[in-house]
Amino acid sequence: MNNTIYIILAVVFALYLALTIINRNKSKSRKSKKFMGDYERKDKHKKN
Repeated sequence: MNNTIYIILAVVFALYLALTIINRNKSKSRKSKKFMGDYERKDKHKKN
């Protein structure tokens, strides 16, 4: 029963590590040039 606090802390730390790794991978793919590479902005204030 003395080790329950350490087990809980280890689980929380493991979840934190998993979330940071997932977020880091998402931000890398967001910064990559493939992401929205062929997107062209539509001009709202287009002058004819």
